[in-house]
Amino acid sequence: MYEPNVVGDWQEYDEHAGLRVRVHRLEAAEPPRGRDDAAEGMTYFRVRVTVENRGSAHFGIHLEDGQIDVRIGPDGESAFIDWRNSQFIEGFDVYPLRRATAVLYAAGPEASLSQVDIQIQLRVDDEWADRRLWAGGIGLHEGAACAQPGAGRESLAHQVSNFLRDQAEPGTA
Repeated sequence: MYEPNVVGDWQEYDEHAGLRVRVHRLEAAEPPRGRDDAAEGMTYFRVRVTVENRGSAHFGIHLEDGQIDVRIGPDGESAFIDWRNSQFIEGFDVYPLRRATAVLYAAGPEASLSQVDIQIQLRVDDEWADRRLWAGGIGLHEGAACAQPGAGRESLAHQVSNFLRDQAEPGTA
């Protein structure tokens, strides 16, 4: 069964031994080159996507526009992606024990940012890897369901965390 990740989790790719990806540091942040006019009235946020090679061979990595989809709010509406301010991984060789990180700037209505879904489809050595999904939100701690006990009980990140905990085999953390 396909299981979504919580922002901060690493996801390994079985078809590429030693390669793993992580969506992390989802936080409110202003873009470095100024706001796009199309994002007027929206709240900006930043997310990092790190690709790490723990294997013995190098991989050619592509993580460009069109390979990252960001959805926000309970209805999963598309976030505004600021391509001008974002930094992608375009044809980079990740050697063993090395990392490459993409930084994506996006924006949306502030009320919708408590639920953010980020889908990644990495291209490795000119082959498409399986899509992977991370769920989180602005104001939530990485890898945690809620920022405060009892807050956001129905948040998507909390639901994903509960699902993964329920699916785990007894004795695993």
